[in-house]
Amino acid sequence: MKKILVPTDFSDQAENALKVAAQLAKEYSCEIHLLHVLEIPMHKVDALSSYNNLPEAVYFMKLAHKQFETLKQKAYLKGLTIHENVEFHEIFKGVFQVCKKRNIDLVIMGSQGANGLREMLVGSNTEKVVRTSKTPVLVIKNEHETFRINKFVFASDFKDESKVSYQNAIDFARILKADMYLLMVNTPHKFMSSGKANNRIKAFADAFDFNNYSINIYNDDTIEKGIMNFSASINADLIGMSTHGRQGISHFFNGSISEDLVNHAKRPVITFKI
Repeated sequence: MKKILVPTDFSDQAENALKVAAQLAKEYSCEIHLLHVLEIPMHKVDALSSYNNLPEAVYFMKLAHKQFETLKQKAYLKGLTIHENVEFHEIFKGVFQVCKKRNIDLVIMGSQGANGLREMLVGSNTEKVVRTSKTPVLVIKNEHETFRINKFVFASDFKDESKVSYQNAIDFARILKADMYLLMVNTPHKFMSSGKANNRIKAFADAFDFNNYSINIYNDDTIEKGIMNFSASINADLIGMSTHGRQGISHFFNGSISEDLVNHAKRPVITFKI
C-alpha cells in the first residue's frame, strides 16, 4: 500500500477520512492524493472548448486550490506527501479516473450514510463509489483519534466468485496485522446447517496461504443485521465485504448488502470489488 486517495468536499466527514488516511500514511509510508470533484453542468460545455476554459471552472479550481492549501496546513498532515487532484465528473467517475491515472491502492471516504427515500432513489456519493470502484474503498463514519484494526470481520457467502476479493482482504489484514473473523450469516430464507456452513468456509479458506482467521456462523433475520450484530458482539474494528457493483434497474430491485452496510453501519466498512 503506497498511494491513498481521499475524495473531499472539505466537510467534517471528509476530514474524518483524511485523518485516518494520515495515520495510515505515516505508519506505512504512503502518499495521499486529495480529490475534489467539480460538477460543471454539461450543457455549459461547448463541443470545442475544454473545461479549463470555462469561467466557472477557473473560479472553482482556484477556490479548490485555496481550500487544499488551508487543509494541508493541518498539523496531522505534517511531513506527509500530499497531491492535489481536481476532476470535472460525478464523484464516482472522478474517483475511477484518479485511481486509474495514479495507480491508487486504497480509497478512503467519509460518509454520513443515507436512509429512507433518499437512499432508495439517490443513495449517497460514498455508496456510488463503493458500487463502481475497482479499488478497495474504506468508509469512515466517525473521527478516529487512533485508527487501529485488530478485529477484522470479513462477511461472505464463501462462493468461488469471492476469492479475488478475499485475497485483497487478506493483503489488507496482513498490512494491519489484524485477526480475521470469517462470517457467514444464516437467515430464515437462506438457511444452511452449521456443519455445512463450517465446511464451506473451511474449504474456501484452505485455498489461501493465510491462517490467522476464525470461522463464525451467526443467525439473524437478515444478512445485514447479522453482520452488524455479530460485529457488535465482538467489538469489531472493521467490517469487510465483496461488492458486485450492480447498477441500474438491477441495483434498484436487488440492492447490495455492502452498500446497505456503508449507509447503516456505525463501524468502518471496507469493500472489495468482485
